[in-house]
Formats: sequence, structure tokens, C-alpha cells
Amino acid sequence: MNATLLENARILDPASGRDSAGRLLVEDGRIAALDPGRTPKAARRIDCRGHILAPGLIDMRSFAVDAASALAGGITTVVLMPDQATPIDTAAKVQFASDPEPAPPSVRVRVMGAATQAVAGTAMAEIGLMVEAGAVGFSDGRRAIADAGLMRRLLEYARIFPTLIVQHAEDPALAAGGAMNEGEVATRLGLPGIPAAAEAIMIERDARLARLTGGRLHIAQVSAAESVDALRRLKREDAAVSAGVSPHHFTLNETAVGDYRTFAKVSPPLRSEDDRRALVEAIRDGVIDVICSSHEPRDQDAKRLPFSEAAPGIVGYETLLPLTLALHHHHELPLLPLVGMLTARPAALLGLDAGRIAEGAPADLVLFDPERPWRVDPTRFSSQTQNTPFTDMPVAGKVVMTMVGGTVLYREG
Repeated sequence: MNATLLENARILDPASGRDSAGRLLVEDGRIAALDPGRTPKAARRIDCRGHILAPGLIDMRSFAVDAASALAGGITTVVLMPDQATPIDTAAKVQFASDPEPAPPSVRVRVMGAATQAVAGTAMAEIGLMVEAGAVGFSDGRRAIADAGLMRRLLEYARIFPTLIVQHAEDPALAAGGAMNEGEVATRLGLPGIPAAAEAIMIERDARLARLTGGRLHIAQVSAAESVDALRRLKREDAAVSAGVSPHHFTLNETAVGDYRTFAKVSPPLRSEDDRRALVEAIRDGVIDVICSSHEPRDQDAKRLPFSEAAPGIVGYETLLPLTLALHHHHELPLLPLVGMLTARPAALLGLDAGRIAEGAPADLVLFDPERPWRVDPTRFSSQTQNTPFTDMPVAGKVVMTMVGGTVLYREG
């Protein structure tokens, strides 16, 4: 029997509401006991030194799998989006891309199947077969599903299983040719803009379709106050709509573009300061359900271009936790629900056996010091690339250890 005792920990489990000191026994890759009275004599002991021991983070939106970087960020499960060089639009491709029990142990990879064939937005993909192959939801990734009739059929069909349809909420006609948020800053820089209405319009349309069909809809990323207002109303009406947000949208605003800084080019774009503040309040109020990294590595060739031509995207694994913790440190948001937006809530939306600390659950865990100050230095990232807009930003919260299936796969230093 392979046993490890994690002791002197502050155990934080959003699924059960626990936030207290304790010990945890891991045996054969699973949590064997909480606060055990007896432990095997041969058990390996790890002193957590009073740090927070929480479920491993679940990143619900990632465009590449960078295992070393994910583990350094405390992420134990990555949900890979389907719009890859070869789109993940068949059962065979889902099986090939998924790796829920990797050997040797590594970050767990689950797959979001393509909602449409070749993510082209014209014909529905093999939803049923991909569910059987292990797909945890369906999306066209960076592309919005623009055809309302097709979206209706997707929601109707997905309800049978049931599974989740994930939408990149951005009306393609309104966003066409845009490079950043439409407004004063874009005008001053002479850049074509994308109006916030492009997002809100798509949310309103798809929420109506979800109500019509009884399907489950998830808005991948919310970036604007208009969208928050729509979601707040929809939640009051008990619409089956959930939503995510990425840290760059609640941390930065459009001024981060500066003098055409392409490392701040993302999709959807960074919005106004009023939009940013609205997102913080939406997280506080529970209008937004999950926080995701939207990790999208880009090399220098893709970023060192004129702003309108540069590819959108940033690396997000290793800043996901500290930027989320900033909502606790600077905006006084409670810690337990914030961690829940990175663990229990994505697990519940996707139907994963993860995101909780309970007897019998997989021993996918992160140990972190929530107060440790550090400064973002992308040259020290474990990521394959360094395209981040957060260089030199002071943050607090450092991952000390990451465990997957009872095996320690990352230790600080």
C-alpha cells in the first residue's frame, strides 16, 4: 500500500464548506481518510506548515496542454478546447486527446468536443459518439456558433445525454475585423473595435434558445458589464445558463494595450474599467460560476506583429491562482467560494469526479501559501512560451506542491 499523510494543513474544501485545520491520509491514489485517528507506520509524512490544502484546480478552458506549467500553477485537470490544428470533432479524436489516467502520472486531460464538424459552424458534429468517448462538453472554442438554428439543434440534442454546450459569445458580424474593445482608446490608437454589444446580443439569443430547448448553456468568457446585466437577469429567471471569466478580464482593462502592446491582445478583448469592475461584482454576487485561465501559448512570431495582425491569447496557468486570490486580498471576496470557482463548480458543470476533498475521492490536491508575495516574471515560468501581459505585476499566493492521483508532481523550487 502506498500511503502519504499530509499534516498540519488548513484544509479548504468548497464542495463541503470545510475551512479548518486538519490532516489527510492518501492511500493508493485516493483520499483514504480526513483527520485519521491511525496512520500506517510506513506512511510518508508531509508537513504542510499551515498552508492551504485544497482540491487541485480544474481549468475549464485551455487551448494547449502544457503539463509542467499547469502543475506549477496547481492545476490537476485541464479541459482542452477542440479548435486545434486538427479539430477534435470525432469520437476517435476525443479518445486520442483525452488522458484521464496518464502513465507516468501527469496533469489529467479532459476534452471538450467540437460542437460542429471541423469547428466550421455549419453542421453538427457527432455529439453522441463523442460523449461515449469521454467528451465533457461541446464547443467551437474561439469561434462563436453563429447560426441560431444550428445552436437550437445542438442544445436539443445535448439535452438527451445530458451534456453542456459552451459558447464563445461574440456575434461574428459585429466583431469582424475588430482588434480591441470599441471605444475611446481604440479610436485614439486608430484600431478597429469590437463592441461589448457583440457579446451581450449572443448571450441573450442563446439563453432564449436554452429556455426553448431545455438544454444547458455555458458562456465561456464574460468580459462586459452589459453581459453581466443580462446574466444577472437570466439567473433571476432560473435560466439554465452558466458563465465563466478569465483573470485578465477582471484584472486589466483596455488601457493595458498601451502603445499597441500585443501581449494584451485577447479574445474577447480587454474592456473598459467599468466593465472590469462589473466583473468583480458579478463574481462577488455569484452571477459568474467559474474562473478559467484561457491558456493560449503564442510564440514570438505570432505576437511580434502589428496589433491588428497579431494573434490573440496569453499564457494563464501560472497566474490563475494568484490573480484569483487578488479578489480576496484586494476586494475582500470570501476565499472559500473563490476556490470553489476553480474546483467544485467546474467539476459539477462538467460531471467530473474531481474538485473535492472527501473520502474515496481522487487525491488530486494543491498546497499553496495564500499570502506569499512575489512578482510575475515570465522568464521563470514553466510554460512553453512567455506571452503574458502581467510581467512585473506584484501578486500574492504561491503554489507549494501539486499532487495528482496521490503522487507529488510539483514542489516549489
